[in-house]
Amino acid sequence: MGMSDPAYNFKIGVTRMIGKVAVMTKPGTLVFEEYEVPSPGPGAVLMEITRTNICGSELHIWKGLHPTKKSGVMGHEAIGRIQALGEGVKTDYAGAPVQVGDRIVAAYYLTCRKCRPCREGQFHLCENAYSFWSKEADEYPHFHGSFATHYYIHPDQYFYKVPDNVPDVAAASANCALSQVYFGLDKAGLRYGETLVIQGAGGLGLNACALAKEMGARVIVIDALESRLALARDFGADYTIGLNKVDSVEKRARAVQELTDGSGADVGLEVSGVPAAFHEGIHLVRAGGRYVSIGNISPGELTDFDPGLMTRKSIQIIPVIRYNPWYLYRSLKFLSNNINKYPFAEMLDAEFTLDQVGEALDRSAKRQVTRASIVVSD
Repeated sequence: MGMSDPAYNFKIGVTRMIGKVAVMTKPGTLVFEEYEVPSPGPGAVLMEITRTNICGSELHIWKGLHPTKKSGVMGHEAIGRIQALGEGVKTDYAGAPVQVGDRIVAAYYLTCRKCRPCREGQFHLCENAYSFWSKEADEYPHFHGSFATHYYIHPDQYFYKVPDNVPDVAAASANCALSQVYFGLDKAGLRYGETLVIQGAGGLGLNACALAKEMGARVIVIDALESRLALARDFGADYTIGLNKVDSVEKRARAVQELTDGSGADVGLEVSGVPAAFHEGIHLVRAGGRYVSIGNISPGELTDFDPGLMTRKSIQIIPVIRYNPWYLYRSLKFLSNNINKYPFAEMLDAEFTLDQVGEALDRSAKRQVTRASIVVSD
């Protein structure tokens, strides 16, 4: 939807601009609401959304599995153009000058710098991270999520210019999938020559493949869908294991051991969102290895677990939520440096319009599409 679209509702002699937001009234139910597009306050930025993706987190919310968000504006993984700059905003958070029309991406949460985690340098755990995201659409400034024509970037919300050589289709997922696994692999201290086993070949898993290969690691990917495994190989996976063909935890652990001289992977990365994957993970990782859990975010979703095995193998468990916001800048640099090396655009297998968000969520939840993207404006 561009500036000339009638949904913006320009009227002769009237400067009001009307935008649209997709609002979940309850899990599985979506409506569209229109609001006057706000002017950004001091330190804020108003972004016109060009493209936004459906992330696994949206599917958790859509299914009613999120611990707190049961309604409100949805969407967080997006790219857009600066439509207006608030007073005092002259650069992005890397110091690059910005102006109206520049393409940008923003971290989808705030970093208040005042709460206990922020004071400890743990910006990814900011207690006020979702202070705007949790608001209902009728509360100003209305555009709290990216399933909308516009998005309001608050002060203390990091944003960065997108490199010219990185297309929208690749940059749209930088502020979630890519930055998240980048942060997770760094937390695990993945080193050159080590082996990483990835559970899940969705957006997070594919980005992790490319990152790990550029870090000099050997990569094993496990997933149920052959189409995903084929794409994982395009993203650098050295070996792939099909859940349906290698059909038990014991068999998959043995397969990983056979690929690692009998020891197991140095690092495991869970990005499947399946609780049983956490139980399986410690069987895949060598004694003294590290295991990163990112995909499982829903409370109350339980699985059997063998703590004795974890202790005997002395595996370090590393749970990761969000990322320190400067990882978004690093992710953009990574995309720019490797845009022609990996098929980032092919991670998205279906496109929808903003009016089709509900359909996109339903089809994604039913796994009829793997990675859906919403094209909002040109």
